[in-house]
Amino acid sequence: MKKYFALLLACLLVITCFAGCGKEPVKDNSDATTTAPNAADTVITVGYTIYAPMNYEENGELVGFDTELAKAVFDNLGNKVVFKLIDWDQKYTELNSGAIQCIWNGFTANTADDDGVARADKVDFSYNYMGNKQVIVAKADLAKTITDTKSLSGKVGAVEKSSAGDTYLTKTLTGAIKKGVTSQLDAMKELSLGAVDFVVADEQLAKAYVGKGDYAGLEIAANVYSDAEYYAIGFKKGSDLTAKVNGALEALAADGTITNLAKKYKLENTAIIDFSDQKK
Repeated sequence: MKKYFALLLACLLVITCFAGCGKEPVKDNSDATTTAPNAADTVITVGYTIYAPMNYEENGELVGFDTELAKAVFDNLGNKVVFKLIDWDQKYTELNSGAIQCIWNGFTANTADDDGVARADKVDFSYNYMGNKQVIVAKADLAKTITDTKSLSGKVGAVEKSSAGDTYLTKTLTGAIKKGVTSQLDAMKELSLGAVDFVVADEQLAKAYVGKGDYAGLEIAANVYSDAEYYAIGFKKGSDLTAKVNGALEALAADGTITNLAKKYKLENTAIIDFSDQKK
C-alpha cells in the first residue's frame, strides 16, 4: 500500500509540473502605479498635399516650409507628428473622421469657400502665418495678352477642386470654362500638355514651378490676380489644439525659427512673424 501511495504522489507531482512550469507567475498589480500618457505619446497627424515650397519630396524625404514648421510646432508642444497625403477635395472628411488632426498645406483662410460655406464655419483656424494670392499661369504667348478677367472668357482653365483657386475662378473669371482636377500640380500638367488654356494656382506654387523643367514655357500673367489671401492651419471645430498651436507659433516667431525657415525656402516677403494683431 505504501508503494502504491508513493507512486500516486509521484504521478501527481509530474502532472502539476507539466501544468504549471511553462506559465509565467501571476503578478500582483494591486500596488502598481498607473501613469497618464505623456504628451509625446500623442501622435498628431497632419493632412497635406504635394507642392513646393510648402510640402514636397526631396531625395525621398518630405520637406518644405509647412513640413518643417509643423515639425517645429509639435516638437515645441511635445507631440509626435506624422504626415498623411490627402485628396484636397476630401480634407473635411479626413479631419472630421479623426484620420487627421489638422489641415496644414497652404490652406487659405480668408477668401475661399467650399460648397458655398465659408471655411471659417467648417474649421477653427490658427493665426494666419503666410500671405498668398491666386494667379493665372499660361503659356508665354497667351500670358502676355491677359490684361483683365475678360481676356479669359471662353478659355478653359484647370484648377484644384475645392481650392481657393476654384473659388476665384468660379466667382471672378465668370466667362471662363472650369476644369476641376485633383491637385494644383495636376492642373499644371494639364497646361503643359496643352489640354487647357490656363491654370489658376497659388502664387507660392506658381513661383516655385513656372519657368523650370516641364514648365519652362509657362508664365504668370502680370495683371490678373486675386485679392490678398492668408494661409492658416485648420483644426476640427472646438479642438484645443488651435490655442496650443497659436502659442507655439508665437514662441517660434520669437526665437527666430519662422524667420530662418522663411529664408531657407525664399519666403521672407510673405511669412508672418508678428501675430499681435491676430490675438483675440
